[in-house]
Amino acid sequence: MSRGPAILEQLRAALGVHGVFVRGHLSLRDGEGPLLTDGTAARSLVLLGNVGGSIWPAFSRWLNMPDNRMRKDPLDDWSKAIIRPVAGELGATAYFPSDPPWQPFQRWAMQAEGLKASPLGILIHPQYGLWHGYRGALGFAEGLEGAGVTEFSPHPCDLCAAKPCLTACPVTAVAAAGFDVPGCRSHLRTREGQAGCMAGGCLARNACPVGADYRYPAGQLAFHMAALQL
Repeated sequence: MSRGPAILEQLRAALGVHGVFVRGHLSLRDGEGPLLTDGTAARSLVLLGNVGGSIWPAFSRWLNMPDNRMRKDPLDDWSKAIIRPVAGELGATAYFPSDPPWQPFQRWAMQAEGLKASPLGILIHPQYGLWHGYRGALGFAEGLEGAGVTEFSPHPCDLCAAKPCLTACPVTAVAAAGFDVPGCRSHLRTREGQAGCMAGGCLARNACPVGADYRYPAGQLAFHMAALQL
C-alpha cells in the first residue's frame, strides 16, 4: 500500500502551522527525478510553498529574533529550518530553490499544478494569481498514490483582455517579451521608484486582477521589494 496519503497528511500537520502548504505532487519516470541522498533518482516529488501571505506571521516572528536579523538570506534559512526536519522524519530528500545544483522548480510546478508563466516571470495561479511561492520540495524513492501531472487549465493571462500588468510599470520593465530585471532595479533606486513600488509593492504585480484577495501584507511586500533591490 502506498504511504502517499499518510505522507501528505503528516506534511500538512507539520508545516501548516508555519503557513507552508502542500502545493502539488507528481510522479517521475525512471531517471527523470533529482538525486536522493543515496544517489538514486527520486520517483516522486511533493512541492511545498505559501499561498498569499500564509508564511508571513511565522516567518516575521522568526526574522525578528536577534540571531536572525542580520542573516543574508533569511527566508531561505527559515525554509530549510522548518522543512529539513520533516524530510528527515519521512526519509525524504529536501530540495530548495536557493541551493545548487539548481532544480527545475518552475517546471515541477507547471507539471504539478498546471501553471504557466506571467509576463513578470512569476507563475500565475488561477486562484492565487501572482501571490504564491515555492519554498522547497521533497523527493521520495517510491511513487505516491494519486500523484501525477495536472492538465493545464486555461491560462489566466490568455483570458485577460486588458492586461494591466503591461501598462502599470512606469519604466516598461514588464512586457509581453519578458521582465527587464536590470531596468526594474534601476528604477527602484530612483525617487519615483522609492515612492511607488518600494513603498507599496511592484505596481505591475499589484495591477494583476487575478487572486487579488491573496495579495501579500505590507510587511511581506516590503521584504520582497528590498530583496529585489539588492
